[in-house]
Amino acid sequence: MTIITRTKRRADRVAQLDLPPGPFAQMLHGLRRREVLLRVLLCVLSAVAVWAITEGWDPPFWYRSGYIPRFDMEARVAFRCPSPGEPDRFLDFPAGAPLVEAGEALQPRTVEILRAEHEAFLAQRGPENQFRRRLYRTLALFGLLAVLYGMCGYYLVTRKRRIVEHVRSLGALLLAVVLTVGTTRWLSVDPWRAELLPPLLFAMTLSIAYGRELAMLLSACVALTVAVTVGHSLGDFILLTGVVAAAILFLRRIRTRSKLIQVGLFAGLAALALTVGVNVLDSQPPSWALAKTALWNMLWGVAAGFLISGMLPFIERAFGVLTDISLLELGDVAHPLLQELVRRAPGTYNHSINVASLAEAAAERIGASGLLVRVGAYFHDIGKMLKPGYFVENQGSESNRHESLMPAMSTLIIIAHVKDGADLARQHHLPEPLIDFIEQHHGTTLVEYFYDRATKQKQGDPDGGEVEENAYRYPGPKPQTKEAGVLMLADAVESAARVLVEPTPARIENLVHDIVKKKLDDGQFDECDLNLQELHTIEESLVKSLTAMYHSRVKYPSQRTA
Repeated sequence: MTIITRTKRRADRVAQLDLPPGPFAQMLHGLRRREVLLRVLLCVLSAVAVWAITEGWDPPFWYRSGYIPRFDMEARVAFRCPSPGEPDRFLDFPAGAPLVEAGEALQPRTVEILRAEHEAFLAQRGPENQFRRRLYRTLALFGLLAVLYGMCGYYLVTRKRRIVEHVRSLGALLLAVVLTVGTTRWLSVDPWRAELLPPLLFAMTLSIAYGRELAMLLSACVALTVAVTVGHSLGDFILLTGVVAAAILFLRRIRTRSKLIQVGLFAGLAALALTVGVNVLDSQPPSWALAKTALWNMLWGVAAGFLISGMLPFIERAFGVLTDISLLELGDVAHPLLQELVRRAPGTYNHSINVASLAEAAAERIGASGLLVRVGAYFHDIGKMLKPGYFVENQGSESNRHESLMPAMSTLIIIAHVKDGADLARQHHLPEPLIDFIEQHHGTTLVEYFYDRATKQKQGDPDGGEVEENAYRYPGPKPQTKEAGVLMLADAVESAARVLVEPTPARIENLVHDIVKKKLDDGQFDECDLNLQELHTIEESLVKSLTAMYHSRVKYPSQRTA
């Protein structure tokens, strides 16, 4: 029997090569998934809500009290306007009738007449032309919104993916956009001129919840949406964008309540300067009306600082974030959980304090939040208080309870402190970022001591079952943030340094290096943003802190007896 083999030609081999799908193919494939369609539907509904609230089918009326036109204004069509004080009586204005003279500031009554003329001008068009005009404007508005918020969506998917993954967070963000645009439109015709307040509150809230980059991007898009739909000029758009940018840039870490008031004051001063500058560039002469508008804008900037200070607890709860003010409150040693930890497991409490000191210094070195890591370290081992005697730092002179237990049982007890700690934290309403530290500070690390004991027992008992490594690992998840990765390393090196017989600087340095390398090789940092350079910086900080903690002391001669 002869076997005939056919050699494939180069064209056949090339034809069989499967390339990964392109970006458009990936997008179409994603749209077939239900969870993706749900998020797209939320975005579309938000765009429809903005269109409906702002009446995007008609050109906006943007004349307001205090504006000084540069040209004479006449009626384009004949119209009727209610007489002041007599709502049942109307005044007739023929086409071409003079309405406002150039250089004359618009008064509330003048604005009312101009609005009536604007509505009459829109109504005098034929139904067919009016439908076509509204259709074109609607399509243009939806196209603008699609481009603007499409860029924001791309930023969210690439830089803030966690917001997109959580439907609740995405829905809250879209609702904030809709409410900001709608409230700004409603306040734009208010005599108090408070249309600057909603964009400021929106920008400061996003800066607190998601960071300054996203706040700047979305605030600029909201300002442009407001300018187009409400009918603001280019100068008003510059004013809105400049004021919110000033507030966002000045709003960094919030460690005191007065910080938010200072941000509001800074935004108010920016609003005062921008209002005068923009109106002067728009050929508005200096006047009392201009000064009054600038002062009102300054007042609303300051008011935004006071309002955001009062709204801060609700913002933290709604968006699941922690500011430095809340962290300082949670880090108080009088917290009930910490007091119970001191009473039940004093050794664990002392270990947590040391870990907090190590982790805070290391986190600050790489630009992470040292305060967040410190408070997370206080609570990361609270689960040990339920069975404190099974952890070596609480045993003292007592015998080791694990000597009478099988390695598998000992591992279950050790691993359980993670779940117990998370349950305790939720019962006492600790924020989710702190619960993440409790669940992630061990990742999926192997409990090596009991795994080695089980392996040795298996070697002495060939008939025993296989020792599965996964049964001796923590459940995870692995650290998801830089702060959680720093806490994992600080916790590991502090526990290991305690057992060093002579903690010399060289031994401490070798110990820290071995632990960092072991965690890295085990893949514990695969899901956080730590890079090799940052790991090296963390290692240096931990070595320095541990050397200072376990430094050698001068031996004094013994005191002579009397």
